This record gives sequence, C-alpha cells and structure tokens, in this order.
Amino acid sequence: MKLASFYRPQSDQKSYGIVTEHGVIDAGKRFSDQYLTLQSLLNDNALDKLYQLAGSPVDYLIEDIVFLPVIETPGKIFCVGMNYSDKRKEFEENNNAPTLFIRFPDTFSAHKDNLIKPASSDEFDYEGELAVVIGRYASEVKKEHALDYIAGYSCFMDATVRDMQHTWFTAGKNWRQTGGFGPWLVTSDEISDPQALPIETFLNGMRVQNDTTGNMIHSVADIIEYISRFSPLSPGDVIITGSPGGVGKKRTPPLFMKSGDVIEVKIGGIGTLTNQIVAQAVAQAV
Repeated sequence: MKLASFYRPQSDQKSYGIVTEHGVIDAGKRFSDQYLTLQSLLNDNALDKLYQLAGSPVDYLIEDIVFLPVIETPGKIFCVGMNYSDKRKEFEENNNAPTLFIRFPDTFSAHKDNLIKPASSDEFDYEGELAVVIGRYASEVKKEHALDYIAGYSCFMDATVRDMQHTWFTAGKNWRQTGGFGPWLVTSDEISDPQALPIETFLNGMRVQNDTTGNMIHSVADIIEYISRFSPLSPGDVIITGSPGGVGKKRTPPLFMKSGDVIEVKIGGIGTLTNQIVAQAVAQAV
C-alpha cells in the first residue's frame, strides 16, 4: 500500500489514507475515533486495519489533496551521512563507522511544498535519500531481524546548507523547511529488498544523482541494528539513510539550488518526491 498524510480538499482538516491509481481513500475519517494520524495508527501496531480498506471507493482525486510530510512529528529522526561509495570518495571520508546526525520535525516539508533556501546561504545543496519509517518498538535489534521492524519506505530530499555544515553536520541540516519528505510511505511488504532500489535526483529536469541503494556502505538492516543498540526506536521514527555521490558541492563548477528551482527524488518502487526552492525572504512574506 501507499499511505499518505494530507489536508482534505479545500479545507484545513488533516487526515491520512491509502493512495491508489484512482485516488485517495480517506482512512482518517473512518478511524477518527481511534487514530487521528498515521503515526497514531502505527503507535498501536494497527497497520493491518488499513488493508481492510484497500478495496473501498476513493474519496478524493490525488490532485485535490494537499500533501503533508508522511510523518509530521516523529519522536526521533536519525540521518546517516557518507553512506554511499561515491559520496565517500567525493568527501575523502575514511571512517568506517556509521556517521550519524539528527534532524528536527520542523525541518520537514511535504511533497509539492516549498523548500526554503536560507537568505544567508550561497550553498544550498541537494541530497536525495531513502527514508525508513519504523513500524514497531525496536531495541537492540539484530540485523537479521531488522527489516521486520519497518512500516515502510519513502523519498527524502535532505537539502543541506553547506556553508553552515562544518564538523557538526547538524548545523547544516536543521534550517526550517529544508527536508522534503514524501510523497507517501510504501509499506514494507511491497519492498522485499531495500538494497535493490534505483535512486535518482533531478534538478530542473537534469539528473544530478544516479545510484542504487545496493551501494550503501551500511545497509538498512545494519543501520537499524547500530542505532537500536544505543537508542530504542518507536513507531513513526524516521531514519534517513544517506545520499549518493553527485552532490553540488563537489561538482566543477559547484552546482547549488536557487529560488525557482525544482528538485525531485525518484526511487524505484516508491515514487517521485517534488519540491520547489524559494528564497527565505519570499517565503516569509507569503
């Protein structure tokens, strides 16, 4: 299933539901007495309830809803840096241990929403990534069982303020509305192997990143094992698994995002996340 969080058409009411080829089934209105959000449904390990709705008539056309980030307020957001071979070569990274940093929920932006380029930055870079959404409590999980703890997968644009990213990655990753997340979550039963997904990033239609998740240094299972060893993971928590090579910072000449640009992350078996870049001053005036 494809599961999305969204605003109902022409309203400020939030909901979530199943995305089909014909439209969107509003699960929120059917389960409003129990689960107000997709995250609350995951918290109760109730994902199976959505399968019961899969054959229901659609409530809205996809073009009529306004997407929200797949999970709006995860308890924890872990990001993995330097996790593809080409990226490590670009940045001359030699440390074999996973490189972790964090994001905060207010950095998220939805599919088709804006990413805000900070006014103080001249180096707003793109990084297309696979996002993992945890489906049940995970503590000290072994990698052999790690995939069983995943609710599903999504696309993520881990936009980076390079001129604030020094030895502490977090400073370059936590500007407001710089992380595109969506368009939806594809449940784990539809992704048999998260290490076999083509991943591409397009800037204004030009492909700037092209790789496969099979080239991750640390697999999704390895990452869950590593993180859950020191920090228990809960339903709705998000792990952003790293970006391939080809980032703008390491191009000659450098290639950074600017106001008016369109950035897309396309992952096989999941879909395409699209965001437009706007300048901070313009965004604040709206």
